[in-house]
Amino acid sequence: MESRLLYDRKEAARQLSISVRSLDYIIAAKGLDTRRIGRKVLMTRASLMRYASGNHFNAVKESTAALNEVSSKCA
Repeated sequence: MESRLLYDRKEAARQLSISVRSLDYIIAAKGLDTRRIGRKVLMTRASLMRYASGNHFNAVKESTAALNEVSSKCA
């Protein structure tokens, strides 16, 4: 990983080797700490490292639940 402090969504997804959409699900499930600067959503390097070193079995279930909740509110 590079020594940058903050990553935008596209860069963070690339660092984690996942799609931006998958990253959005993780963010919605509060799986990553984010910072907002204007309209830009940024993740810290430490947050990405924490996520990358964790067990994500439950995170997948939580992400799916968050997506279902958002979908039901929009319907």
